[in-house]
Amino acid sequence: MSSWESRIHPRTCAACVIFGRPIHGLGKRVPAIQQKRTVAFLNQFVVHTVQFLNRFSTVCEEKLADLSLRIQQIETTLNILDAKQNSTQDSGQQESEVSAENILTVAKDPRYARYLKMVQVGVPVMAIRNKMISEGLDPDLLERPDAPVPDGEIEKTTEESSDSESSFSD
Repeated sequence: MSSWESRIHPRTCAACVIFGRPIHGLGKRVPAIQQKRTVAFLNQFVVHTVQFLNRFSTVCEEKLADLSLRIQQIETTLNILDAKQNSTQDSGQQESEVSAENILTVAKDPRYARYLKMVQVGVPVMAIRNKMISEGLDPDLLERPDAPVPDGEIEKTTEESSDSESSFSD
């Protein structure tokens, strides 16, 4: 007999000893835990664990969505600041350069300037191109801001502006 067996009462069940709590009884057997009760405890544990994990994942998703929104806002702000910095650098370079001719470029044309600004701010290029097409402007000029504005479009805008001015004078 081993040392632990010598300390056990002869009528103690082996399962009780294994779990560390010897039950001394005179021939009385400890009844097993009912199977229904075990299943109920297990079910309760699973339900509570699933509820906890669902709440945890919901909170995590909300926090990730908030972080994503904050990152987008920071990126937009960064794009705006870069555009401002580039415009101040560009204006300093333009002042130092003396142009031989006064040619209206795409960057200087107010119709195209707003679209170039949208590109700098980070608006999707395809959306800008579609809007330009719907307004009758050439979307390929977005890639060449220093290109001269096509002559036909200047005449068209001067005609439109004179028409709009005459309609107000009546």
